[in-house]
Amino acid sequence: MKILLIGSQGQVGWELARTLLPLGEVVAASRAQADLSDLDGLRRSVRTIKPDVIVNAAAYTAVDKAETDQEQAFLINAQAAGVLAEEAAICGALLIHYSTDYIFDGSKTGAYLEGDQTNPLNVYGQSKLAGEQAIQASTADFLILRTTWVYAARGNNFVKSILRLAHEREELNIVADQIGAPTWARLIAESTAHILRQAQQERQQGGFKSGIYNLTSTGETSWHGFAEKIIELAKQQENLSIKTQRVNPIPTSAYPLPATRPANSRLSTQRLQKHYQLALPSWETALQLCMDEIFSSKP
Repeated sequence: MKILLIGSQGQVGWELARTLLPLGEVVAASRAQADLSDLDGLRRSVRTIKPDVIVNAAAYTAVDKAETDQEQAFLINAQAAGVLAEEAAICGALLIHYSTDYIFDGSKTGAYLEGDQTNPLNVYGQSKLAGEQAIQASTADFLILRTTWVYAARGNNFVKSILRLAHEREELNIVADQIGAPTWARLIAESTAHILRQAQQERQQGGFKSGIYNLTSTGETSWHGFAEKIIELAKQQENLSIKTQRVNPIPTSAYPLPATRPANSRLSTQRLQKHYQLALPSWETALQLCMDEIFSSKP
């Protein structure tokens, strides 16, 4: 099985480059090989590689910048996703694509199901939803995996930012009225490998059905609760200087940003867990494992 991995240098892509290796030949395309802003070049790359599976872990993720860079956000998140779906259909490949909680407006009181009404509040969410729709409109076999609040031991993310600020400031003010499930990039990658293995078996046996699944850690917290847990775990490390003594909860209105965020980012993972027989860990368990990795790599 030949797997074309797009976005291999990102948080999820870096993990995928390792978790997918046991499944076959992984072609981890560089941006030069698979530039989502170059649609013709993207088509040529897929046709040259002739993959059995395309895993698209690349995206335009600058949520606030997208408000004034709408054309680029839609090019990468929507048009390129549609091109990948069209090319997957031509070469008979399975397309695995990642999406986001930002396609919802956050007004629901409970966790969102895959079939709930979408209503993105910002350009980023609109572009990701358009990408989902382009894939669904194709004739390709596809799986769209929606996730939330992604972090990793590498790259720029909330965990890394809080650890940096914890060394610098005695007091932090963190938004407490947005709720979701922090999700470790490695959990996404390992779950994807499991899902891919089963999906390919279903395709070979004629029982595969394309669809959308929510993939997050279990449980829920606010950004404030997430930050408190990060600092609590950091303080357990010997010889690590943590300056922060207080993490103050603040409302979203006290931290205005160009792009509006949904207040409720909870996604139900029951459909995924049932179909693929996956036991997803709590966000606290996954965070502990990620931070163990971060601290083990420090000199």
